[in-house]
Amino acid sequence: MDKAAATSILLKRLRVSTNIDEEDQRAINALPIALKQVRDEESIVSTGDRPSACCLLVDGFIFRSKVVGGGKRQVIAFHQPGDIPDLQSLYIPVLDHDVTALGDCVLGFISHAPLRALVRHRPNVAEILWRDTLIDAAIFREWICNVGHRSGISRTAHVIFEIYTRLKAVQRTKDKSFQFPATQVLLGEAVGLSAVHVNRVMQELREKGLLRFERGTVTILDEAKLKDVADFDPLYLHLDPAL
Repeated sequence: MDKAAATSILLKRLRVSTNIDEEDQRAINALPIALKQVRDEESIVSTGDRPSACCLLVDGFIFRSKVVGGGKRQVIAFHQPGDIPDLQSLYIPVLDHDVTALGDCVLGFISHAPLRALVRHRPNVAEILWRDTLIDAAIFREWICNVGHRSGISRTAHVIFEIYTRLKAVQRTKDKSFQFPATQVLLGEAVGLSAVHVNRVMQELREKGLLRFERGTVTILDEAKLKDVADFDPLYLHLDPAL
């Protein structure tokens, strides 16, 4: 993996939801990126940190979380290759949540200074990154509704179907299967359920012939029915530049 491959992954993901001209692509390709391998559950940035660079997820998965009173953790987002989970650190200097590796992953760190210079000199890039943060906010809104008002089976199916839909958009699924190394405990922290409840939900989804989740691999068995159970409308992902 090299810098060119890293920016290619970023551009591929951005092109799903935005229009990027050749000059802007060249400007993004010119960004200095320092690649780093990170191990499973390794902290990338933590609450209270003042990062001097944004991290581009090049390979693997990342999750964001907050710890509330009593030490309980709420997972607030899962991120896939091409995402910049802490892009807000460019203008919000102190991080208010944790960013952690989910499985082994590869990150590309982009220092704030050249990234700020890029958005100052390339207004289109600034708009692209602004739209990206707005889509991030749309996903947060959907997660609030998901945890607050859907049933246990629906909210679990929804998170899995979201990951599947986003990975499929960048050709990272194969025969309706994808790698996702989350434990049932972590999934529970994302959907507000205990690990025992998540286990029951996963068994029910498998028995209904909707999906199979084994050894870090999710296989969608009936896409249409799973989408229905998940109460899933992809509009909030804005996977088309016109949306």
